[in-house]
Amino acid sequence: MPTPKPLPLKLTEAEREGLEKLVKRHNVGQQIALRGRIVLAASRGQNNSRIAREMKVNLETVRLWRQRWLDLQPISLDDLSIDERLEDLPRPGAPAQFTADQICKITELACEKPEENGRPISQWTSREIADEIMKRGIVEKISARHAARLLKRGRSQAPSNSILADAKTG
Repeated sequence: MPTPKPLPLKLTEAEREGLEKLVKRHNVGQQIALRGRIVLAASRGQNNSRIAREMKVNLETVRLWRQRWLDLQPISLDDLSIDERLEDLPRPGAPAQFTADQICKITELACEKPEENGRPISQWTSREIADEIMKRGIVEKISARHAARLLKRGRSQAPSNSILADAKTG
């Protein structure tokens, strides 16, 4: 039994030029480029099955990106760029435990010297910093391990002096 014919997708000149530039860029993610190629193929009148075969993707992927482009097309390119139209939608999950402001305050605390805060140590340990975070009321509760993870995530990847003392030495 044949499937229904997909909705036609007509691009404006600005959309077409933007998509063509996007798929040729060297610094664009492969998933975004693939989605752009799907939309361009759909605008040339190709059906979903043919696009899926040629691009070696699932038929549902083609349907999704054709429909998503059609749904977002009424929004002007000034309000929603081509790149933004091809990004993944936010996924559900647990809400963030801490606000950006709280994380900034935790990082700021880690940059202070422990002895300035009445701590008889030369470097923060994960336990000491977690205790100080709760003492200051930055967050109500945080484990030493979570405090260490937050600070480790915020550090640059370049080798530098650690904010926290090594667990083996501290």
